[in-house]
Amino acid sequence: MLIRGEMTSETNQLQLRLARDPADLAAAQRLRFNVFVKELGAKCKGAACAERLEQDEFDAICDHLVLVDPARDAGALDHVVGVYRLLPGERAAEFGRFYCDGEYDLALLRATGRRLVEVGRSCVHADYRGSAALYLLWNGLAEYVLTNGIEVMFGVASFHGTDAEALAEPLSWLHHYHLAPPALRARALPAHFQHMDLMPAESLNRGRAMAQMPSLIKAYLRAGGFVGEGAFIDFDFNTTDVLLMMDTAAMNQRHHSFYTRRREALA
Repeated sequence: MLIRGEMTSETNQLQLRLARDPADLAAAQRLRFNVFVKELGAKCKGAACAERLEQDEFDAICDHLVLVDPARDAGALDHVVGVYRLLPGERAAEFGRFYCDGEYDLALLRATGRRLVEVGRSCVHADYRGSAALYLLWNGLAEYVLTNGIEVMFGVASFHGTDAEALAEPLSWLHHYHLAPPALRARALPAHFQHMDLMPAESLNRGRAMAQMPSLIKAYLRAGGFVGEGAFIDFDFNTTDVLLMMDTAAMNQRHHSFYTRRREALA
């Protein structure tokens, strides 16, 4: 079984691994600070903010999939250029909750009795967007899922800003064409619930909707993912969040075969 620190792979000059020491974790938190706080305007306070780290109580119990550029300065915590934070269901149960419990009612997901993993805090350094970075992270995530027998993965993905009307077309596209089946349809909590059916299906333009869709969301959709009911307006992070979910057994055959072949090649 894949555990913290065991997964490593290398493509060209970038290295993909689970965080293996405090420096890897701190560098992931530094990248998160630069993206979520400095770039996207999330709120930050306290000692971690003074140290330019974005962190919370979940970091200690999660696996951190990090994309590393060895040419960058590890001593300055500059070497991590991409990250996914992964919380397996068993650890969440021991801890008492998932991060997403603060935004969505996850009762339906838990009721399935299937092996879950929460995927969160994903980001890529600005200099590496548009490169192979997201592709490598996505492949690493798939390897983690397959190795650990994960049956459903889920997590929030964010649109920048809290003005839902400005996001009416992509939110409506997700609602009309990518809504989760009822058995998995987690719903945003009432306090920050935002309806996503802001436009009728016949008024939508796929090109315009996709142009506003973050790359992470598009990657999930291409692989057969779907979204929960309603968006969650996160004023602390200055984002509009949607809950992405994927039944790994229902991944389209092209992706599943590719990941399985890759796993066998690494064995």
